Amino acid sequence: MAKAKNNPLDTPLMQQHKAIKQKYPDAILLFRVGDFYETFGQDAIIASQVLGITLTKRNNGAAASLDLAGFPHHSLDTYLHKLVKAGYRVAICDQLEDPKQARGIVKRGVTEMLTPGTAMNDKLLEHNSNNFLAAIHFTDDDVFGLAFLDLSTGEFFIAEGDQEYTDKLLQSFRPSEVIFQRHQQKKYKEYFGSKTYIYTLDEWIFDEAYARDILLKHFQTHSLKGFGIDEIKLGITAAGALIHYLKDTEHPNLQHITVIGSIHKNDFLWMDKFTIRNLELIGGQNDQQHTLLKVLDNTASPMGARLLKRWIVFPLIDVHKINERLEVVEVLIRDTDLRQSLIQAIKHCGDIERLVAKIPAKKINPREVLQLARGLQQVAIIKQICLAHSNPYLQRTGDALNSCPLIAEKIFSEIIENPPAVAAKGGMIRDNVLAALDELRNISKNGKAYLTQLQAKEAEHTGISSLKIGFNNVFGYYLEVTNVHKNKVPGSWIRKQTLANAERYITPELKEYEEKITGAEEKILVLELQLYDHLLNELSDYLAPIQTNGNLVAVLDCLCCFAHNAIQYQYKKPVVYEGAEWNVKEGRHPVIERNLPVGESYIHNDLELNKTSQQIIILTGPNMSGKSALLRQTALITLMAHMGSFVPATEAKIPLTDKIFTRVGASDNLSGGESTFMVEMNETASIINNITDKSLVLLDEIGRGTSTYDGISIAWSIAEYLHESPHKPKTLFATHYHELNELEEKMEGIKNYHVTNKEIGNKIIFLRKLARGGSTHSFGIHVAKMAGMPPSLISRANEILSQLEHKHVDEKEQGRSVKEKVKDITVPQFQLSIFDAHSATFDAIRKSLADIDINRLTPVEALLKLQEIKGQIK
Repeated sequence: MAKAKNNPLDTPLMQQHKAIKQKYPDAILLFRVGDFYETFGQDAIIASQVLGITLTKRNNGAAASLDLAGFPHHSLDTYLHKLVKAGYRVAICDQLEDPKQARGIVKRGVTEMLTPGTAMNDKLLEHNSNNFLAAIHFTDDDVFGLAFLDLSTGEFFIAEGDQEYTDKLLQSFRPSEVIFQRHQQKKYKEYFGSKTYIYTLDEWIFDEAYARDILLKHFQTHSLKGFGIDEIKLGITAAGALIHYLKDTEHPNLQHITVIGSIHKNDFLWMDKFTIRNLELIGGQNDQQHTLLKVLDNTASPMGARLLKRWIVFPLIDVHKINERLEVVEVLIRDTDLRQSLIQAIKHCGDIERLVAKIPAKKINPREVLQLARGLQQVAIIKQICLAHSNPYLQRTGDALNSCPLIAEKIFSEIIENPPAVAAKGGMIRDNVLAALDELRNISKNGKAYLTQLQAKEAEHTGISSLKIGFNNVFGYYLEVTNVHKNKVPGSWIRKQTLANAERYITPELKEYEEKITGAEEKILVLELQLYDHLLNELSDYLAPIQTNGNLVAVLDCLCCFAHNAIQYQYKKPVVYEGAEWNVKEGRHPVIERNLPVGESYIHNDLELNKTSQQIIILTGPNMSGKSALLRQTALITLMAHMGSFVPATEAKIPLTDKIFTRVGASDNLSGGESTFMVEMNETASIINNITDKSLVLLDEIGRGTSTYDGISIAWSIAEYLHESPHKPKTLFATHYHELNELEEKMEGIKNYHVTNKEIGNKIIFLRKLARGGSTHSFGIHVAKMAGMPPSLISRANEILSQLEHKHVDEKEQGRSVKEKVKDITVPQFQLSIFDAHSATFDAIRKSLADIDINRLTPVEALLKLQEIKGQIK
């Protein structure tokens, strides 16, 4: 980058600003000037717009003026998070020396850089959500290396895989910021969209040897084998680039990143990004209302809430681990005292993970340090509770917890009961911690009393009854003796001033005390900050065990949450096993049942899927009858069981499932140039190409985005393909193509079911109950009426339906295509406003005209009939 030329008319301050800004051209530079943070030029324009602060002009005599906007330094927290949340990088430039001691212009430098993915400030973070920074390493053969790091908790993961897997992980982790090679911007947007904040780095940073070296230096190890990631080379490259980026953005204190883990595709129940979206598992950034997470999240701590979100998108696939969780949940349900004791202790732990992450950068305040110690106290209680129980999982958890009693006790012995929120002002260290501090505090608090004692002592010693102690700015504290008593002054006293009626003296003891009392407050603050800094240094030795505590407490929190949900919502323990039959009695949709109007209860259903007699269910029924809800319910029950949660059913036998695929609903991807049908076919192709014998497939209205015959043909062939596949995946296929009911007669593994309804008069009531056999009626016109279509439009639709159905049953019409029948539909003879027409009136007029024999009608009768029709129209 070419060096910017300084304008000769620029002040030294502006020259300094330009030099620093040149190092951070893509960040908004908050430049500390006295008690303000100032922004200049384009930064000032952006700051004024985002923060709503006044934009002014600065003119140093030059022809061109400079935009300026600033705010008081104590308002930094208020304004900083607004800039970062608006998607801007912010560099904080502070004064690096005391302006009083500076020679010339004060030294300044960037002390912190904030970006959406590197935020640590509580105002920038959601306490129930992780804030991941992601790195992607692109390769020529479209295999990607990935790294995900939450700087606020120290959680660090790597992975590698194809485009689909990368896309799925990005959707699951939802990073706030993604970094990658500079020349890959086009490919990134093409493959992964452009909703997330991105930042690009030079190609040389994404070098495996360089990345490996960075990680080894960071973790202070000789190899990465101990973390189990040594062979994930592309992931290591991404992780190294990520650490490089953090240090490049003024984040040198990364000691809380103590471990790095890997995410393997086969370690979890696979759900592609379509399924995560279709099942409404965790919602979007602003849509958290009707999601599985919203229903299940009754955790007691922020740590548990964050972990639960990860459990939802990464369900287990190890049957032993699943059943281990289920057994603990069962124990917690049965033992109310155990559950309540754990929940109470977890609630009082605070956010251990995020508190400990603030220690290396020394951004943890005294209140937070004390909360950390209280959290460790609660960890000790949790440890005792777990060790006292007979459940092996709880015992192992108790054994792994480390309450770090020495450092917790040190914090309690040094930090006062109600410490201040900011360390810089002091007032947080207890008495009896340091003798020198106690002495200074005594001097500061009891200065007058000491002087009074000294005055009385000297008066008694010398016999000068009128002795006084005073103070002035010239020579500090002094003893004043009237001329009457000056012959009694000891020789050790030093005369400093002569007045008309008195003499002023100083003594060695008085000067010694003066040195102590002068600046006592400053010395107190220095000592307190030294003690606090020493305490944080000692705390730094406990980062890893405290983080382990946070993780284990989060796990227990989630399991207690599952137990609470099971009791509150009447969930039952599923049987998860290495088999093939999926069988649920009285299953319910966990989200819909929690959002029903008051007084309504969810209609439960039984459902069975297997590989022989009922591998595929063709599900028909009216629109809005609940077919899609039944499909989602099947997936959510399966997913919850694999999380280790009880499920909304009276009985559930769930085979170990490796993949859940859904094709439920679709929206046009117009920005990507794809129609609804194209999106639908892409998603379905992904399913067809990735099924296994342990997959669960849920298809809703496949083929509806194209013509009827194309749609039926595609839906039919997909059902056939899945039936004939050697994997025989368990499949639910909801459709309004009633022609697919014919498949039951042709294939033994396909069964027809429908969602029941009842017609009363012209109304339809959805019973939402599953029954054998296919439905032959979609009730589309009824649904249109319920949606508020105009009466005339509904009437006309019924007429057309009546004509088509009449022709269908007419023997002469057998064999004619729908297309040919449509050509015969009669068109109304006159144009009417669909808003004014009343179909019953015009039906009567048509009938009246049809009944008239024109050959026998007299002119007078014709006029009367015309008058009658005119009256009917009015």
